Amino acid sequence: MATRRYQLAILSTLVLAVWVVGLGAFTRLTEAGLGCPDWPGCYGHLGVPVSETAQSMAISRFPDAPLDVIKAWNEMLHRYVAGTLGLAIFALAWVSWRRADYRVFRPLTTVLSVVVIAQAALGMWTVTLSLMPVVVMAHLLGGFTTVCLLAWLAKTTGAIKLPRISLSRKAHHLGSIALVAVIVQIALGGWTSANYAATVCTQLPICESPWWRLFTPSAFHPVSPISDTYQFGVLSHAERVTIHATHRLGAMVVTTLVLAWAWVLWHAGARVIGLWVTVVLAIQISSV
Repeated sequence: MATRRYQLAILSTLVLAVWVVGLGAFTRLTEAGLGCPDWPGCYGHLGVPVSETAQSMAISRFPDAPLDVIKAWNEMLHRYVAGTLGLAIFALAWVSWRRADYRVFRPLTTVLSVVVIAQAALGMWTVTLSLMPVVVMAHLLGGFTTVCLLAWLAKTTGAIKLPRISLSRKAHHLGSIALVAVIVQIALGGWTSANYAATVCTQLPICESPWWRLFTPSAFHPVSPISDTYQFGVLSHAERVTIHATHRLGAMVVTTLVLAWAWVLWHAGARVIGLWVTVVLAIQISSV
């Protein structure tokens, strides 16, 4: 069992990781992914150019990337907080390797450190490769992986305590299938956003376009067509419809599996957890 101080450090890092994921989504939604055309700085500066002299220099250095101060700040805020998260994770790993009684935590903290390094590389490639979809999606999945690993570490150290639930093997299998489906759906959501296919269908339940006729497997090819920039997307209309429709069909499958899992939890005596799963699912569906 870890000390209370170490547990609080893990919980604080977990909250910070959730914040980083939220900031990443905000950066994406405000089209600030290329708010700074270089990395790790911004227009050749450590921070956003503010003075007239610095802005003039930024324009001369990057004439093809007009400076938008608001978008630049959105991007740099995400980088600053992500960098702080990386340092916090490295500190957790350092403590686990420094103390002999924390050796059980070393595998998780080491994996977290590797994931953070990979996330930094993906963050750099997101900029240098001009929002290449496969990189953007991998960066998203890396963020969720970081949060999940920190939650696992919190549970391992006793910082988070969950009730023990007695479930049958079939119930465990259903939960595993639902979890995999959710992960795949998150990846589909990332692929939809990265390829700017989110607004190609505006009607329910699937799409106003004849998506079954437009279905194009090439929409899921990880290597995108060569382009100077992938901002605003480079795929055809049919490919974007394919991505969007697949994401919506996946949402139907996930809804069915998660509801079934909530029902199993309810009848296994974990009614509070089953209820929360249902509430979170309802919030997710209502936000469509």
